[in-house]
Amino acid sequence: VNGNSSTCTATVTVQDNINPTPACQNITVELDATGNATIASGDIDNGSSDICGVASLSLSTSSFDCSNVGMNTVTMTTTDVNGNTSNCMATVTVEDNVDPVVACQDIMVELDVAGNATIVASDIDNGSSDNCSVTLSLDITAFTCANIGDNTVTLTATDPSGNTATCT
Repeated sequence: VNGNSSTCTATVTVQDNINPTPACQNITVELDATGNATIASGDIDNGSSDICGVASLSLSTSSFDCSNVGMNTVTMTTTDVNGNTSNCMATVTVEDNVDPVVACQDIMVELDVAGNATIVASDIDNGSSDNCSVTLSLDITAFTCANIGDNTVTLTATDPSGNTATCT
């Protein structure tokens, strides 16, 4: 009240202790011809935010192969510019929509002394393949005297996802 004054200084430390707000979305990815798929955090991110800014997004899993066909849980970590983190989870559904490549070869079989002959899929197969794995089957495997001459046999290649291809 008499006009006298005095000053001092103080340090004010501002902290950001608020975690970012992660936002995840579920996605579906398809395996490629080599049986692989890769995703990035941007594929899962659905608008993550922070009051001071998002510095980075990272995923617990970003590569998938034939063993991951189906639903997979992936965790996305959102880190803000001040080092605070939060997580959210998304479902990555991995699909294999690639048909097998089936290759046939002609063969000749001889009847045995009882007038019978039997073949298996590997006899007809000429290098069939798939981006994952393939199971081979034949529509006809047994022959008798009634089948003398040319016979058309269908080889079917089926992958674990149910994709099929055939050749004769």
